[in-house]
Amino acid sequence: MTEQSAAASGDAQAARPLRIAIVGAGPAGIYAADALMKSDADVSIDLYERMPAPFGLIRYGVAPDHPRIKGIITALHKVLDKEQVRLLGNIDYGTDITLDDLRRFYDAVIFSTGANADRALDIPGIDLDGSFGAADFVSWYDGHPDVPRTWPLDAEKVAVLGVGNVALDVARVLAKTGDELLPTEIPPNVYEGLKSNKALEVHVFGRRGPAQAKFTPLELRELDHSPTIEVIVAPEDIDYDEGSEAARRHSKQVDMVANTLEQWAIRDQGNRPHKLFLHFFESPAEIVGDADGKVIGLRTERTELDGTGNVKGTGVIKDWDIQAVYRAVGYLSQNITNLPFDDQAGTVPNEAGRVLADEDADGKARFMPATYVTGWIKRGPVGLIGHTKGDANETVACLLADADAFVSAPEPELDAVTAFLEAKGVPFTTWQGWYRLDAHERALGEPEGRERVKVVEREDMLRASEPHKV
Repeated sequence: MTEQSAAASGDAQAARPLRIAIVGAGPAGIYAADALMKSDADVSIDLYERMPAPFGLIRYGVAPDHPRIKGIITALHKVLDKEQVRLLGNIDYGTDITLDDLRRFYDAVIFSTGANADRALDIPGIDLDGSFGAADFVSWYDGHPDVPRTWPLDAEKVAVLGVGNVALDVARVLAKTGDELLPTEIPPNVYEGLKSNKALEVHVFGRRGPAQAKFTPLELRELDHSPTIEVIVAPEDIDYDEGSEAARRHSKQVDMVANTLEQWAIRDQGNRPHKLFLHFFESPAEIVGDADGKVIGLRTERTELDGTGNVKGTGVIKDWDIQAVYRAVGYLSQNITNLPFDDQAGTVPNEAGRVLADEDADGKARFMPATYVTGWIKRGPVGLIGHTKGDANETVACLLADADAFVSAPEPELDAVTAFLEAKGVPFTTWQGWYRLDAHERALGEPEGRERVKVVEREDMLRASEPHKV
């Protein structure tokens, strides 16, 4: 672009708000919108969401018995209530609207699509019948409209591989009774499934020790609050080396987790009906199947600390009587159409949120024009929900620093994009539609004394939301 055309573009933008599209209306996208509105810039923001309802991970990735975390929605609500931001839901980027389309209507685009797939675990037997990804199970019990309505819960002994908060959520939901979870927002199909759950033992496996577990202290302690779950830790699994002790000294959270596990290891075992075992120093080596391809066991190798907080194998193999295995070894983002993608890291290559296109002959980075990322698609699925605020602030700072060089959108008017969607027959939902769906879900819960009952079917969500076009 020439200096003259850049100046003309800048003059056109100066006469109106900067038009920005954010693809993904979960916490990362909403925090980006908030950061934009808190800046000195005059902005007009459209938040795009694939689901008919906003909030992403909060609605479809957090266990239903975590009202404390779901309380974050209150803060996100305040952002979406602002007049500078507009929600456009039930729109699938790449199908209903493309990057080229977005460039017609917006000066810049931020992608905040998160991570909703399971990271692979390369061990024999991972594809057996009865081997599941934690993300799929979470989507089921959170009433995601795009997953099956039933879940096989006929295993009496279940393994969960991983020692992060998602592993704890999966283990806790598997160990609780359906009636314990009924007061939450779970939909009827999930309640019926959990009510028939046959699991009596849930075994959580970590290949390293207590000081290397990724649980948060509060999440860990919540395991012990259920009157039906007996949490059991073997005394021989409480072990630390110099690296582990250093981790405890430098992190209050690590020390609190270790202290809780130590207390559970020395207490007398109670008589609660469901047993939840936390195993450390057991590295999953193979999922064992029968002749019909069904899971009948888990094989692990005992590990030991090497002095640095890492572990090495001992060669000691143990077979566990298990009929279902859930891997909770991390989430993975999915490729975004028309953007570069690092398959190994599961992220869009970027520098401080600016999307990298390639390098010039001198090895200097070249960036995609006016294209940015934030949240897990930017840095990978690590950290808690609140950590995405820092991502958003960094990305937005880069966007605003670049704004003078943006090519002005040819059709920046607010109704241009909605007319485009209407012409394509896309039944998009709005923020006002969310209020209608929210009221509908609360009304469903009221006769049972529940805060809400989540609507699962996409068509039912659309009907309650009264989208612009159905």
